[in-house]
Amino acid sequence: MARERLTPDQQTYVVQALACFDSPSTVAAAVKKDFGLVVSPQSMEAYDPTKRSGAKLAKKWRALFHETRKAFLEDTSAIGISHRAVRLRALQRMADKAEAQGNMVLASSLLEQAAKETGGSYTNRREVGGLGGGPVQHEVRTLSDFYGGKGE
Repeated sequence: MARERLTPDQQTYVVQALACFDSPSTVAAAVKKDFGLVVSPQSMEAYDPTKRSGAKLAKKWRALFHETRKAFLEDTSAIGISHRAVRLRALQRMADKAEAQGNMVLASSLLEQAAKETGGSYTNRREVGGLGGGPVQHEVRTLSDFYGGKGE
């Protein structure tokens, strides 16, 4: 079987998909679907400079990979599920469908998930403060403080 040669546009597609953390298998399937080319996951891995098989990747593809990865990691706004409103809408649709099908256990679970979502359970933000929102007070105590100054 002759090895299919990717066009520059197809190579760009592959490099950018790999930079966005798509697996080589996923990229190979996407190339087949979008371009009608049958390629192996191993051949796709050669376009990833973070993999051993991509160690000799051309400078232009290496630069594109790193630029794409940096942009992908810095901008999650393009990923719908990263937004609370999108997640809540999806949970709403699923809860409505579960309830309509009579699956009350699933509906209840989805309602709990939505409550956690709106309550901020899935954020990394933590507020630390003292009484009344003031600064945290701390004091250093020694063992003698606990034993009444007897040093036991």
